[in-house]
Amino acid sequence: MIEAATTPPVSAGPLVIGVTSHRNICGNEEGAVRERIRQLFAKLRDEFPGMPLVLLSSLAEGGDQWAAEEALLADIRLVAPLPMARALYAEDFPGESERAHFDALCNRAEVIELPGIDDLDQQRSRAPESASERDRCYANAGVYVSAHCHILLAIWDGKASDRLGGTAQIARYHLLGIEPAAIERRRNPARNPIGNDNERLMFHIVCSRDEPGGSPAAPLRPLQVCWRFDEVTMSGETSVPSEFHAMFAHMAEFNADWAKYREPIDARAMGSHYSRSASATQASESVDPSGRPRQRAEAQRAGQESQMPQPGVVESDPIDIMFNAADWLAIHFQRRVLFAMRAIYVMAGLMGIAFMAYADFPAQDYMIFVFLCLFAFGVWLSVLASRRGWHRKYIDYRALAEGLRVQSYWRRAGLSVTGDAEFAHDNFLQKQDVELGWIRNLMRAAGLLGDLRAQPVAPNGLSEVIAEWVGESGKSGQLHYFERRADQRMRMHHLTELFGKVSLWLGISISVFLAIFFASLDQDTKTSLVATMAIASIVAAVRESYAYRKADKELIKQYRFMCRIFSGARSALDRTHDPAEQRDILRVLGETALAEHAEWTLMHRERPLEHARL
Repeated sequence: MIEAATTPPVSAGPLVIGVTSHRNICGNEEGAVRERIRQLFAKLRDEFPGMPLVLLSSLAEGGDQWAAEEALLADIRLVAPLPMARALYAEDFPGESERAHFDALCNRAEVIELPGIDDLDQQRSRAPESASERDRCYANAGVYVSAHCHILLAIWDGKASDRLGGTAQIARYHLLGIEPAAIERRRNPARNPIGNDNERLMFHIVCSRDEPGGSPAAPLRPLQVCWRFDEVTMSGETSVPSEFHAMFAHMAEFNADWAKYREPIDARAMGSHYSRSASATQASESVDPSGRPRQRAEAQRAGQESQMPQPGVVESDPIDIMFNAADWLAIHFQRRVLFAMRAIYVMAGLMGIAFMAYADFPAQDYMIFVFLCLFAFGVWLSVLASRRGWHRKYIDYRALAEGLRVQSYWRRAGLSVTGDAEFAHDNFLQKQDVELGWIRNLMRAAGLLGDLRAQPVAPNGLSEVIAEWVGESGKSGQLHYFERRADQRMRMHHLTELFGKVSLWLGISISVFLAIFFASLDQDTKTSLVATMAIASIVAAVRESYAYRKADKELIKQYRFMCRIFSGARSALDRTHDPAEQRDILRVLGETALAEHAEWTLMHRERPLEHARL
């Protein structure tokens, strides 16, 4: 007897392969198609050994089932998003043996039942289209597979087709972002067909169909394989295209870091569980120097506190589990970056003082060696940080954590319904290069894994999210968090300006003093006064450069902007008690927060930790 699949615990971000396929593939091509599927699985495992594979298949007859069977044989996790309720879907299988085979595959898969016919009727407000309701469900399932996979395996004859929910439409959606016309959305499609959301990769296995004129579209040949993305086509015999290889490598690197530090990551999750209550959250949180939250145990080392809420971590919630890992890793690498940055800037200041002493005090000739040693140490530290990717990992992991935070709050508020492709990943860093697509890809995986353990929205879930996420001015939530951070950054900015003014007026005062008493001062006094002026200038310059490196001015603007956004959201939420309107407000708020995090990410990526830039 085949046992039903159980959902394994989340331990790493997977590489998700979706499949779309014709049902009526020529029987004499089955063996060769299966072989090419096996070769794809083996290639991905060889190139990305640190990423568990997941196959996303709706288990339709033909290539969907072939891919599912090969995945099970290769011990690959199988997830089956069914276009409708399982019993209703089984009616589409013509014979008793076909239905039994479908049931056997379902028993070995982790099943997600997408909104079915009745659900679609409730979601749709206009008159029914000419296409059948079942075709609408198939189109919805195909879009779901494309939206949640990293590589779409298309077993396709390459011909265009207007058939709703067919393989051709799903392939076109995956490559170009053009949704099947009859698919209903609450909002406009998240993907922009003319935008730069081009991290969608397809592995195309060309097949023939068992029907008149079923040969592939010219010049394609049966059983040919190729990689396709955007408008580019490459041989499928090669490894993953370089752009996507770099993206998947970053995902594997995140998994490796997660595995390396799993013990402290799990300990923090078990020790805190990120209490869902606003008061408990405020009592256990603090903030890192970038303006992002962390636990009090981390903050006690830095002497800083804040009240920014975390999404509630529930042991079975994959989004929050992945958030916990990303947040811990971001804090870990942020601390390394902060140490390296402070050390390098201190070295820069000491280098200036050492060179000044060497130039102005003849008896201090040995200071040139001190200068060279300080320079060598700074170069070594910056090279070490660069090679180990501390700065890049800190920025990218923080961006991932913030995206997952919004995704978690949306899900808890009931904004993320099974079958809707509009998750946070579709809105995050959408205009950036393909390298940053790995962040969206992990968010896609988190959304998929979250669907496998989806629970009904708690009766008080919406109010809890409003209290924890938005909060109240001067009391709680991100509204209070951004208020505090704006004030703290402003005080630091004023301190930097004060350093500059003190240095300037000290230099002017010393210059005036030297001009007035030049004739009466001995050489040693003159040299000491000039040295004092130089040291003050060096300290002020290093402080100004450090403030620029931390982007204090830009962050003040961002924090003030987010204060206005959250204050406006708070006011709008207070004016209505309609849950639907409140969810719409939270959706807009989340999209704005994602845009702010994207700007923060890009701003700090442009300020790498480089010794030569001091």
